[in-house]
Amino acid sequence: MGIRTPFAETLDLAYPVALAPMAAVAGGELASAVSNAGGLGLVGGGYGDPTWLQRELQIVSTQSHKKWGVGLITWNATPESVELALSYCPDVFFLSFGDPAAYIPTIINADCLVMCQVQEVDEACKAAELGAHVIVAQGAEAGGHGAVRATLPLVPTIVDAVAPTPVLAAGGIGDGRGIAAALALGAAGVVVGTRFCVAEEALMHPSAQRRLLVARGGDTMRTRVFDIVRDHDWPISYTGRALRNQFSTRWHGSDADLAQNAMERERYQSAVEKSDFETALIWAGECVEMLDRVEPAATILDQMGTDAEVWLRCAAALVD
Repeated sequence: MGIRTPFAETLDLAYPVALAPMAAVAGGELASAVSNAGGLGLVGGGYGDPTWLQRELQIVSTQSHKKWGVGLITWNATPESVELALSYCPDVFFLSFGDPAAYIPTIINADCLVMCQVQEVDEACKAAELGAHVIVAQGAEAGGHGAVRATLPLVPTIVDAVAPTPVLAAGGIGDGRGIAAALALGAAGVVVGTRFCVAEEALMHPSAQRRLLVARGGDTMRTRVFDIVRDHDWPISYTGRALRNQFSTRWHGSDADLAQNAMERERYQSAVEKSDFETALIWAGECVEMLDRVEPAATILDQMGTDAEVWLRCAAALVD
């Protein structure tokens, strides 16, 4: 059993599913659980905090028995953070949000496969020209940071533009039907984030997980307010999809006022420390209403994979 694609065969995966390298959520335990279950586990290195990276990369490098990787936010990466991640000998390095030119040669020289996540066709072509081994086409349905293009039309256009480089689909994929649909679009696999936020191994507060389990796709929104209040100077082309709460309802559309409000930043930090998610951030994609329970990552992956097999067979049966 399993689904074979060029991406899956290259990394010897049972299913062509990669864990999204979600900062502060995809730690070493979650990444190793996904890898050991037959997917590709990726540690979310985020902004490159060295203490966090050292702890989580030590966990995944020790616990994973199969191939695994690490991701960094490209525009905030440094030569030091890239070298630190490479020192743990990952099999895959995932770069997203920014120009990867400065880091792709270093990663390739370390015999590490490079995945570049993009949000537009021209970005995909540039990453492929620079030598990226896999392109991730991320649609706006994704949780966390992204741009404006929708997954369904974006994926096939990028598949055509960078062929024969394998392309993974990301954004709004939360079950086996999403995997099957992505493969029908020409993708060689998928990147899944929100679905794994409710894995037992995820670094997510139980209260946040409970909110995800009762949320609907319409309860998410793309906004800049959480970056502004956390003093994260993201490029203007990217917003973040998160669950709506009292804080985002209050401040969305008032970016300039929020940026000048030091008292609100202090209040936000206090809410984070208290795990008060009426103020604190929960990134979430539109597939959030597909979530129904907290369970092991291996169970999530197996269910998605086996369901995808069923839907692919159903699709094939439609052809006379």
